[in-house]
Amino acid sequence: MAVSTLTGAPVTAPRRARRRGAAVPYLLLIPGMLWLVVFFVLPMISLGSQSLQTGDVDNGYTMTWNFATYVDALSTYWPQMLRSLVYAGVATLATLALGYPLAWFIAHRSGKYKNFLLVLVIAPFFTSFLIRTLAWQTILGDQGLLAEVALRTHTSWLLSGFKEALKTVGLINNDQLLFSPFAVICGLTYNFLPFMVLPLYSNLERLDHRLVEAAGDLYASPFQAFRRVIWPLSLPGVVAGTLLTFIPATGDYINSVLLGSTRTVMIGQVIDAQFLRVLDYPTAAALSFILMLVIVALVVTYVRRAGTEELV
Repeated sequence: MAVSTLTGAPVTAPRRARRRGAAVPYLLLIPGMLWLVVFFVLPMISLGSQSLQTGDVDNGYTMTWNFATYVDALSTYWPQMLRSLVYAGVATLATLALGYPLAWFIAHRSGKYKNFLLVLVIAPFFTSFLIRTLAWQTILGDQGLLAEVALRTHTSWLLSGFKEALKTVGLINNDQLLFSPFAVICGLTYNFLPFMVLPLYSNLERLDHRLVEAAGDLYASPFQAFRRVIWPLSLPGVVAGTLLTFIPATGDYINSVLLGSTRTVMIGQVIDAQFLRVLDYPTAAALSFILMLVIVALVVTYVRRAGTEELV
């Protein structure tokens, strides 16, 4: 019970109320923290333990602290690891190149038109990831939509030139667009494009356009205004979009399974095969840990670099 005296003694009830109010944010964190502990921390501990065990499915596994599994896994599957990082990096750059103009265009619309465009961006999520990926087989196949359009519009020469350019940079091995690195990157770009557009749109919509007008008043060219004003102010959206795209794209294996070949195997395919078909759980767990550590190292480096550029 609160006590108040004529001598000005402190009143305890408001102080207790403030303490309870200060504890509320921490109490609200409990459900989220429990979720992370149960579905992230404990599985990671189990995975780390599995990676250091030896044995097999029939006879069971025992903890032997076998760190050699990491060395063997990396020395055997480093090409797939590197290929996954390259494919994810190229797909991230492609989504940025496609998503930035689109996000800028949507941010400058108003009313129902803007809402309609946003619905179109997220509309692919209403269909299965698997179906969206399979659709690219219809588009890029030898008798697919792209070849049919080129044939009907008498632009087969243009398609042939495009294939030659892709062959020059090593994105296709023959005249077939499907089952190639190009097809895998196309699938990754398409499937993760909304993850780039939405953060960019959210950032660009809040951009103060008076700053752009001020740059024009100071005789800055449109390119200078973009480089000096728009791009630095949009970096938080760029960073968020690239992370949301690159991280899941690195571990993806559906696109490489459905759109690639044995020459486009990504690390996600290897982990899936080691877990479900080869039943080599320690190797699969070690590869998962290596992939996580590589991604964390790249993300930390990238975020620090982006933060430095934003300050400059």
